[in-house]
Amino acid sequence: MKDRIGSVFIEGVKPQLDGGRHAVKRVAGESLTVRADIFKEGHDVLVAVVRWRQASPQEQQTDWREVPMRPLGNDAWEAEFPLARNGRYQYTIEAWPDLFRTWTSELKRKVDAGRDVRSELLEGAAMLEGAAARARPVDAADARVLTEAAVRMRQPPTPDLVAVALAPELATVASTYPDRALARRHEPELEVFADRLKARFGAWYEFFPRSAKRDGRTHGTFQDSEAWLPYIQGLGFDVIYLPPIHPIGRTARKGKNNSLKAGPEDVGSPWAIGAAEGGHKAVHPSLGTLADFRHFVQAAQSYGIEVALDLAYQCSPDHPYVKEHPEWFQRRPDGTIKTAENPPKRYEDIVNFDWMGPARESLWTELESVVLHWVQQGVRTFRVDNPHTKPIQFWEWLIRRVQERHPDVLFLSEAFTRPKVMKALAKVGFTQSYTYFTWRNFKGELQEYLEEITQPPVSDYFRGNLWPNTPDILPELLQNAGPGAFRLRAALAATLSSVYGMYCGFELCEGRPLPGKEEYLDSEKYQLVAWDADRPGNIRDWIARLNHARLTQPALHTYDSLRFFESDNERVLFYGKRTPDGTSTVLVAVSLDPYAPQEALLRLPLEWLGANADETYQVHELMTDQRSLWQGSDVQVRLTPEQPAAVWAVYRFRRTEHAFDYYE
Repeated sequence: MKDRIGSVFIEGVKPQLDGGRHAVKRVAGESLTVRADIFKEGHDVLVAVVRWRQASPQEQQTDWREVPMRPLGNDAWEAEFPLARNGRYQYTIEAWPDLFRTWTSELKRKVDAGRDVRSELLEGAAMLEGAAARARPVDAADARVLTEAAVRMRQPPTPDLVAVALAPELATVASTYPDRALARRHEPELEVFADRLKARFGAWYEFFPRSAKRDGRTHGTFQDSEAWLPYIQGLGFDVIYLPPIHPIGRTARKGKNNSLKAGPEDVGSPWAIGAAEGGHKAVHPSLGTLADFRHFVQAAQSYGIEVALDLAYQCSPDHPYVKEHPEWFQRRPDGTIKTAENPPKRYEDIVNFDWMGPARESLWTELESVVLHWVQQGVRTFRVDNPHTKPIQFWEWLIRRVQERHPDVLFLSEAFTRPKVMKALAKVGFTQSYTYFTWRNFKGELQEYLEEITQPPVSDYFRGNLWPNTPDILPELLQNAGPGAFRLRAALAATLSSVYGMYCGFELCEGRPLPGKEEYLDSEKYQLVAWDADRPGNIRDWIARLNHARLTQPALHTYDSLRFFESDNERVLFYGKRTPDGTSTVLVAVSLDPYAPQEALLRLPLEWLGANADETYQVHELMTDQRSLWQGSDVQVRLTPEQPAAVWAVYRFRRTEHAFDYYE
């Protein structure tokens, strides 16, 4: 077959991202389902396999493995391979004609038509001899079977000989040792990155350690912050995110409420990183030492909480980098260093790097070492500040290099920017992304947006981490609608996505704005804040019940199983999630009205549930711990500002040998 070339077509391969330019995302422990259209001219019997291997880190690169693809009809093919471990995988498809099975198909038609098949049998014998040669180094017994069949097929044709040639067992053995000289392989090789589970399921709590004393006057420490861990655990959060913990510059330091004049007692913005005490690899002296930080990380782990650290690649004018590496910064024609701006906003206390300038190689290498430094301190999750203001090429380079060494490191993109830029950041490697959920309040826009980001092709690379508030953003709804607004926004964030977060004070219904702005009055970004965890009107218990429901229901751990269903009230959103194996199913109804009760008739998705119209099944409403029996296609629900969400675990009944019981 040396002088022949193959003519198999492989197209429409899924999943793939931008023609293989970027890796799709999955979670370790899952399998990746690969689909493609595979065809060839004529009527040849085709064989296709998915070739795959774990490709990261390089020193642990595994050999290629193959899993057979199965035909689905209409030239569509499918196969799965396991993503057993955290890391990067490569995969592709190879397909070829099964020459012997094609030959047997044609032989049978000719025999049925009464044709002389003497020449065809000789052709088959040659194929079997080739297969025997390929089998000999692998399995001597198979080689003997193929050789003996080839010898017989060189004899004059008889009905018995034709039966031997057409025996399915012979075709099975021959096809085990195919001639792949005519095979075609899809190029380029594709990639999938299997993150650890925390990439897909987690509840984040943002907390400023400098306010850990709670009195609004005394600068907190890492040791003080450890006292918050039982509180955060009790709320049900398993990731604690710390804004920058580094020394803060004094030049142009911001005062309270972003004032341009800071007094001697003003602590400044943590994002103005760097002072005489150090830069991105140092901790603020008032917080403690590097050893104190490591102790805090270990203490958090003992409570089942992971510490996420802010990665803000920007500097105070006092940062050591400014003097040690002036070539890393942009300057104006008059020689002064450029401060950060986002007109009309100006950040006088921050200067930015010259990302693509002539010194970019040494700059990028140093910034990579910052991540690796904190990885050495026990950090495996980074919330990245404003990545959309830095070159996307840098993030692609950095994330890949870090994950080649530490595939368990996660990156959350804090990019509230244009949709294509947000998606591009996700494509180049960011594990999770902030979203527009923060500003989506109405039924139609919520459903449209969540369907977009939780379904392929977007969900193949973009995981939305939903935040109802951040230190930068106090949405208008939370400014004047009271606890009902906080409850319903938390319910939406916690159940629409499998990863969500909230900034400290949300559970206390903190909603005092700067007049006319979506910003907090007396913002913690510029000053210490006194937090009274027992503030009247808080919703701590409600948040804890919500997070407990998330934890106990595997369906709420899934990201891309979200489906929306019919509700006759435009102020009530109705949706559900289920695990791939169907063992956990959850239905959710949320009122979008923080002021008044809302009633709705919900159209139950019986086909999605796998239930019949006359079937009775049990539901457990997790926020009130009430159980009910449902039957039929509709259910009436009443939601109030005090209970704006219903989260039902669905238990269908099954017949056993002795009685009826139910399963989740």
